[in-house]
Amino acid sequence: MGTGSAGDFLPSDPTLERMRAAVQGCRGCGLYARATQAVFGQGSTRAEVMLLGEQPGDKEDVAGQPFVGPSGKLLDTALVEARIDRTLAYVTNAVKHFKWKQMPGGGKRRLHDKPNAYEITACRPWLEQEIAQVRPAILVCLGATAAQAVLGPGFRVTRDRGRFFLSELGPLVLATIHPSAILRSDDRAAEMGGFIGDLRLVADKLVELRTAEALEGQP
Repeated sequence: MGTGSAGDFLPSDPTLERMRAAVQGCRGCGLYARATQAVFGQGSTRAEVMLLGEQPGDKEDVAGQPFVGPSGKLLDTALVEARIDRTLAYVTNAVKHFKWKQMPGGGKRRLHDKPNAYEITACRPWLEQEIAQVRPAILVCLGATAAQAVLGPGFRVTRDRGRFFLSELGPLVLATIHPSAILRSDDRAAEMGGFIGDLRLVADKLVELRTAEALEGQP
């Protein structure tokens, strides 16, 4: 079950590098026991955009990096289309360990298993500190689990995607679908178009925020 909070394992003077090392010893929930390793966030330390997924997948669990599997490749393509440079963004997940179940029939493939509320809450201190260190202008939640981890259990991506919300964590928040949902869709083109459209709203908002900041800085 773990201790119930990743806060028990945060370094006393947290920086991204110290947290990246400390997260490997996290026992805030029980997911560490079956994961290869914890997968911490990655990207620019002063990113304007933070992209938040649910949890690492099988490929990420092995590689130790977020969004490097099929969903990550699709995300890369969408970011290019939306005019957002991923090398200037920060990508992470609400839960840092891969939760999986065995393939029916005893196959070797590890299947994604949705994290529960206890696991999401236990892992939240890592996310809070990532946001505090990076200080993004916009947090983009990819999928329902990420959105509800930030905006509460009543949030519905199908109802509220593509809109900006204020967050107690600081940045503006926009929720959209997770790239994996596009990969599972019967109409990938339509879902991809909507996904890119949501990300373009983020790109436009960044321009708006930069312009407002520049005007405020004028004498």
